[in-house]
Amino acid sequence: MTVIPFVPEHGARPAFYYRSPDEPHAAMITRAHPDGTVDMIVWLRDGGLDDVICDTLSLDVPDPDMSAWEEMLAGIRDATEPVTIGLVGKYVDLPDAYLSVVEALKHGAVANGASLNLRWIPSDDMDGLLAESYLEGVDGILVPGGFGVRGIEGKIEAIRHAREDGVPFLGLCLGLQCAVIEFSRARLGLAEANSSEFAPATPHPVIDLMDGQQDVEDKGGTMRLGLYAAKLAEGSLARKLYGEELVYERHRHRYEVNNHYRADLEAAGMALSGTSPDDHLVEIIELPEHPFFIASQFHPELKSRPTDPHPLFVGFLAAALEYRRRQAESTIAATEVSRVNQ
Repeated sequence: MTVIPFVPEHGARPAFYYRSPDEPHAAMITRAHPDGTVDMIVWLRDGGLDDVICDTLSLDVPDPDMSAWEEMLAGIRDATEPVTIGLVGKYVDLPDAYLSVVEALKHGAVANGASLNLRWIPSDDMDGLLAESYLEGVDGILVPGGFGVRGIEGKIEAIRHAREDGVPFLGLCLGLQCAVIEFSRARLGLAEANSSEFAPATPHPVIDLMDGQQDVEDKGGTMRLGLYAAKLAEGSLARKLYGEELVYERHRHRYEVNNHYRADLEAAGMALSGTSPDDHLVEIIELPEHPFFIASQFHPELKSRPTDPHPLFVGFLAAALEYRRRQAESTIAATEVSRVNQ
């Protein structure tokens, strides 16, 4: 069976059709073109494609329950309040590199009744004189994963801005590591704090390989891949967002928070709110004094779905919306004060 795009002659509407060698035009499915990718499923269902497939395969199945999907589509159509998220990455010239992250942001926006405005920010340009201008007007800052030293200082600069100015922040994998580096430099006074991935000779490798991995030459042998458990601290932001004590998330990374610095990080105000069940590995960090500052060593975007958005993204977008509203109120108040003083 082949389902292919088909545009009939004489200006008819775009269509999909099923064809077989015996019945070349057995089932013509003609519908108005969907507004977007998420509309495609309903579009094809309304056109009868699922019936064609089930009939062809002799499948006796009940009608699909599309209520959750249609509710999600209604949320997209009804979203009116904009929210601007700055995604600070090294691969922004190839947006598909962050496709899962972008989709998870969309899921979180819909869950909050918001319309996502995504600002792509090249981390290579974030450590120069124009750094602040890239972040002007953003309601939240997200630093995603990646490998290699290029653009790292720009990511660290973006995180500093989020931490000092109270802008909601979500870090993913490398984003957590950069947050630990930035915090170590600013709060622990370790000006040369770094990851041994980026600066092998750093005197303060706050991000490092685990002790048992130091002599492994095959890089594939040092990767932590797949689903791992994380226990969440009572009273933490992470625990509040997840609503559970033990969660399972997908990983793809090599370096970890260096356990030799954990006590100093906590003493300076960083909460290590998610750890492996044996407490050996840091999975989530947050800053309790900040309105919303959280980062994960894992990739939560990989478990987010349109009808089941990931709690970290839902919480992040909610915090970004609240930040936007506070900024708008402050602007109105300042304008009113200025008007009265004239």
